[in-house]
Amino acid sequence: MAGFHTSFGWAAIVLSGVAGVVALAFVRRRELPRWFWWLGGTAIAAMVVQVLAGVYLYQQDRRPGSQHMFYGFVILFTLTFGYVYRWQLQKNAGLRWGLFLLFVMGLGIRGVMTFGESF
Repeated sequence: MAGFHTSFGWAAIVLSGVAGVVALAFVRRRELPRWFWWLGGTAIAAMVVQVLAGVYLYQQDRRPGSQHMFYGFVILFTLTFGYVYRWQLQKNAGLRWGLFLLFVMGLGIRGVMTFGESF
């Protein structure tokens, strides 16, 4: 499971970044194309799977450091806010969803870079 969390973590980060850049490419359009929602949903689901894998590893007495866990919780908190405010994100959807997904990507990168560090 630790290997999955490590390798799939980078895949989730790249997927979020690609989805964010693709959304920003559609800033001038009123709506995002239907296929984007599959891409964006996959990126969000990959991040949720990563957080759940981290929780499982913590339950198995693997301690990654408090900063790494902090960024995992911030990712989950951010995705929750994205879900709650999803209708407000539809106004100028390309810009808002693009920045949202790039922010989640940045949190993922910070989470990887702070592995093993504590406050």
